[in-house]
Amino acid sequence: MSIWFNKSLTLEGIKYFGKETMANYLGIELVEIGDDFLKLSMPVNEKTRQPHGILHGGASCTLAETVGSFASALVIDLDKNICVGLEINANHIRSVKEGLVIAHCIPLHLGKSTHVWDIKIYDESEKLICISRLTVAILPKR
Repeated sequence: MSIWFNKSLTLEGIKYFGKETMANYLGIELVEIGDDFLKLSMPVNEKTRQPHGILHGGASCTLAETVGSFASALVIDLDKNICVGLEINANHIRSVKEGLVIAHCIPLHLGKSTHVWDIKIYDESEKLICISRLTVAILPKR
């Protein structure tokens, strides 16, 4: 059973609202949507590396917060509510120097006022790079 507000949601039907944002600047893109998961990708390049030439932990957190917040936006009625990040944590497991990283996001809790997302970031070889948990606040639209 689909968790999405629009039950007939497809990847082609999603209008990504990340234009003129950090997500757009970093090259974050939609990859896949399932009944209860969302995947986004991000390149590892000069915009996302730290001085040692590896993926910056902050870029991983940006990808995690983007995929979780976007997933929350797809769960709620955006005519009535907005969603904002409340808390994020991340464990950086392995470094990566180039290519793409893929964030896979699944819900742990979908309540009326908060959502909690489990986000795992993998490299192109499907090696685990980062584990993150994001709590999103659901607020009434003003």
